[in-house]
Amino acid sequence: MNRMDFTPYRRSTVGFDRLFDLMERQARNAGGDNYPPFNIERRGDDEYRITLAVAGFRPADLDITAQQNLLTIQGKKRDETAEGEMLHIGIANRGFERRFELADYVRVDNADLADGLLIIDLVREVPEAMKPKKVMIGAQKTLEVVKDEDDGSKAA
Repeated sequence: MNRMDFTPYRRSTVGFDRLFDLMERQARNAGGDNYPPFNIERRGDDEYRITLAVAGFRPADLDITAQQNLLTIQGKKRDETAEGEMLHIGIANRGFERRFELADYVRVDNADLADGLLIIDLVREVPEAMKPKKVMIGAQKTLEVVKDEDDGSKAA
C-alpha cells in the first residue's frame, strides 16, 4: 500500500491535525467498497452537489444524516420476493453506507431522489464574524492640534 507520512508536516504546523487525520483516513479507505458510485460537483464558489446512483432504492429506503463536518448516507436493503424464478441477479440491491467529510460551515441545503439518482445540494455559509474584513490604513484617530487659551499649542 502506498501510504503518505505526514510526520514532518505535523512537526512544523499548528492546528492542522484534523486535516492530516482526514487525509490519512481517506488513504486507508481508498481501496474500500465503491458502491454506490457517486459524483461530487462544484456548482459555484460556495455550492456543491453530491450525486449517488441508487437505482432501485425508494426515499423510505434511504437515510441521510448531517452532523458537524460529516454527511452519512445509508441505504437499507429491501427483501422483495419476485413473482417468478430469478435466473440472474445483476442489479445491486444491497445495503450501503457512504460517508463524506464536510468542511466547516458546509450544510445540506436540499436532497432529492429522481431517476435513480440521489442528489444532495450543499452550501457553505461562513458566519459574518468569520468573513474577511477590509482594514483601512490610517483608520486610527489622529491627534489634532488645538490652540490653548494662553496662546500655547497642545495636542488633544
